[in-house]
Amino acid sequence: MTIRLTRFAAVCIFSLFALISTAGDKYKEEKKSHNGYTYTTVTNDPLKTRIYTLKNGLKVYLSVYKNEPRIQTYIAVKAGSKNDPASAQGLAHYLEHILFKGTSKMGTQNWKEEKIQLDKIEKLYEVYRATKDTAARSRIYHAIDSVSNKAASYAIANEYDKALSSIGASGTNAYTWVEQTVYVNEIPSNNLEKWAIIESNRFKEVVPRLFHTELEAVYEEKNRSLDNDNSKTWEELFAGLFRKHNYGTQTTIGTVEHLKNPSITEIKKYFDTYYVPNNIAICLSGDLNPEETIRLIDSYFGSWKPKPVPAFIVPVEEPITKPLFKNIVGPTAEKLTLAYRFPGVKSSESLTMELVSQVLSNSQAGLIDLNLNQSQKILGGNAYPLRMKDYSALFLSGSPRDGQSLDDVRKLLLSQIDSLKQGKFDDYLIQAIVNDRKKDEMKSFEKNSNRADAFVSAFVLGLPWKDYISELDRQALISKQQVIDFAKKYLNDNYLAVYKQTGTDTTVKKIIKPKITAVSVNRDSSSIYYKNLMKEPSGIIKPVFTDYKAEIQNLSLKNNTPVFYKQNTENGLFELYYLLDMGTDNNVKLSLAVEYLKFLGTNRLTAEQLKKEFFKLGCNYVVFVSNDKVYVALNGLQENFDKALTLFEELLAAPKPDDKALKDLIDGILKQRANNKLNKGIILQQALANYAKYGPKSPFTNILSTSELKSIKAEELTTLITSLTSYEHRILYYGPATSVQLANSLNNIHKSQANLRPVPAKAPFKERAIDTTQIYWVNYDMVQAEMLFISKSLPYDKAIVPNVTLFNEYFGGSMSSIVFQEIRESKALAYSVKSRYALASEKEKPNYIISYIGTQADKLPEAMEAMENLLDVMPKSSASFDQAKESIMKSLETDRITKADVLMSYEAAKKLGIDYDIRKDIYENLPAMTLDNIYAFHQKYLSKKPQAIALTASRDKIDLKALSKYGKVKELTLEDIFGY
Repeated sequence: MTIRLTRFAAVCIFSLFALISTAGDKYKEEKKSHNGYTYTTVTNDPLKTRIYTLKNGLKVYLSVYKNEPRIQTYIAVKAGSKNDPASAQGLAHYLEHILFKGTSKMGTQNWKEEKIQLDKIEKLYEVYRATKDTAARSRIYHAIDSVSNKAASYAIANEYDKALSSIGASGTNAYTWVEQTVYVNEIPSNNLEKWAIIESNRFKEVVPRLFHTELEAVYEEKNRSLDNDNSKTWEELFAGLFRKHNYGTQTTIGTVEHLKNPSITEIKKYFDTYYVPNNIAICLSGDLNPEETIRLIDSYFGSWKPKPVPAFIVPVEEPITKPLFKNIVGPTAEKLTLAYRFPGVKSSESLTMELVSQVLSNSQAGLIDLNLNQSQKILGGNAYPLRMKDYSALFLSGSPRDGQSLDDVRKLLLSQIDSLKQGKFDDYLIQAIVNDRKKDEMKSFEKNSNRADAFVSAFVLGLPWKDYISELDRQALISKQQVIDFAKKYLNDNYLAVYKQTGTDTTVKKIIKPKITAVSVNRDSSSIYYKNLMKEPSGIIKPVFTDYKAEIQNLSLKNNTPVFYKQNTENGLFELYYLLDMGTDNNVKLSLAVEYLKFLGTNRLTAEQLKKEFFKLGCNYVVFVSNDKVYVALNGLQENFDKALTLFEELLAAPKPDDKALKDLIDGILKQRANNKLNKGIILQQALANYAKYGPKSPFTNILSTSELKSIKAEELTTLITSLTSYEHRILYYGPATSVQLANSLNNIHKSQANLRPVPAKAPFKERAIDTTQIYWVNYDMVQAEMLFISKSLPYDKAIVPNVTLFNEYFGGSMSSIVFQEIRESKALAYSVKSRYALASEKEKPNYIISYIGTQADKLPEAMEAMENLLDVMPKSSASFDQAKESIMKSLETDRITKADVLMSYEAAKKLGIDYDIRKDIYENLPAMTLDNIYAFHQKYLSKKPQAIALTASRDKIDLKALSKYGKVKELTLEDIFGY
């Protein structure tokens, strides 16, 4: 057979071969053996990864990183929503939830009796999903509810979470996506064996305990997605790109119809099929000994029986030969998204596509960054890749400015594709992109979570580790001409455009609340398995509290500017901050001036040239302002520190006014303000929350009016920028330079005056008294209802910090907390629920009690009553209290404040009038604290306290009369809470 290649294809194949060959010289797999275990390493691997494969096929990825005595753990299953049966969508996600419910050993008081009831429930659900008659379904569900209550009497809710908390785990969670389900914990290194005991037991069987209340939580999760315009956009993009593949034909959370008709039997089949060792990877990074770790994992997971996993047959999608257009409607701001489909992650096209996305958008010097964002032609323009196992995609998105249409945005985004094809980008850009991404990767790998997540990605995508870590080197060898040729070949009229428009979505169908009887949580009970586990000894790790005087070196420049210095001994990255104790409370124009700076150049360099110069140096600057602080920040490669700082000081000293840039900026701000009033998160968490605390005049509403914005002069703002370093400020530095090198650089480059000015006085914003309970609500088109309960407490006092820490962990801090168990686990009244005593971040400022419920609108009265009852009367549980105390102690013993966080922690402490690590007080006081102490704390600070309640909900879905029994209900307009 004769094979004919186009010139482009031939070049691609030759280039790919060259790339692989070149990368292969640097990254080589090596097989090694030690103590009976064989593992693979890759030369020049920055993580020094060891990859083991046990006899049963279980993959184990290990990386040693001893930043603190903790280990990030991910258990990754190579199965997700694409593996769901077409008749039972959402099944993988269901299963993820169920695996938090325990096993036949954990989470039960009497497995023999509980199993009898669980088997009945499984059979009832099979009858229920096959029944169409509404009345008959109602009778069957009533039976399910009844049997579930009996089964729950044997269950111990959240014992899995309780066990993990007791060994000091944090971040206990999981996620499901198209081709993976991943289970997450971060644990103390001295409890690795206990973690292995718990997890090996967890993954050997599935027990659908408390199924119908957890199912209700999934309903809530679905309803939240129906309120999320981004989720709806994502679903439309996938459905349009993948018409045959399960990426697009089904969703991770499932359809409303399938969610209403779950099958425990199908869930068990899925578990038996995919939850096998040869389809799973354990990914660990942290303070571990590889030899001891693999031996331990083998001893607990090695007996797990493998079995063949059915291959997923990848459907071949039809080519997209002309633009496809989709429309969705929702209450948030308008947005346009373009999508191009590509082959899967192992293809050369996918690798090049990722580089192309960076040429288009890299946050600094991409075509979209400079030509659309810097030039202020659209709002929030960007491009980003999505690389999956079977297919990949390139997305471009942006929002219209005032007077623009979504079609205008589409044309402007496509114009950047045209620029790509014409090669209208600098020759240096590809190498600069690769260098920038290597810098970001270096920074990223300072966290164990990112290291372990990289292992998950490689495993799930089926990428050999040497291919995964060599991608940037291979992209560096892609030429500018290859990028141009690639764009010409693949980026044409073969795109999907999704128009997200503002309006009311009349197609939304929420899941109706079923009648559920509250079940027992049995929080004071413990299984024999749990008791025996807790008897097992753990190695001792002593806490290390930060000694700021020892960790931070105080320097002083020639002009007496104080410098707080900490050396980075790990890599070649630096972080530099000029901190000013002034913000918008001191000068309301600061936020505009800082935002304006992004669009300015100097007399020597245009704004675009400046962005390019910083990008070439591998550095980036950010200036941002809060109500009480200005942060002037520079970060990047230390080798270019002096050049970058010189460039930065040039900009700060002499930004060149640009009237057009200011006009465009103000137009954009006014459009963004309008968009903010369409965002329910901003409405509740910022606008309403501030109104509840302060009233109509608050730091949140302290902004320039439209008329003030339009009358301000460019020179006024540039003068304000140039004056920043004339005010009293301090410098924070974390980087590899010695203190002498840093002082020399700063003395030569940072030439602020010797007599610095004091910062101007603050505008007074005093939190109002909350003497009576009042409900402030705003109408918003949504399926759910979201509510904040806010009570004002006493000013910050470090003496109560230990009490607050223990109270928060016990009352509302985790899945085993009182609030979570009572409202979600027992009554299934909310998907998201939390409560905490929030300490002030500044001395003399008040603390607050803040609680949150996100629930179906028709459940709001019940959910609100449940929360109010808990705020008034706290249930007492000795077992939960002991677990909460143990969890905090273990965390304090193994948590470390390191690197630049030392400097930021010190800043936070000083703001509270403290010059030491407050965690020391918590650790020393915790052992003597009792449940009665916490109960007294609750009675004193929470019980019967009046509240300002903030609510967002749809008018036609809530019963205002039912809410009025708690206090006066006051409807507010968006103008009331935003101030414009």
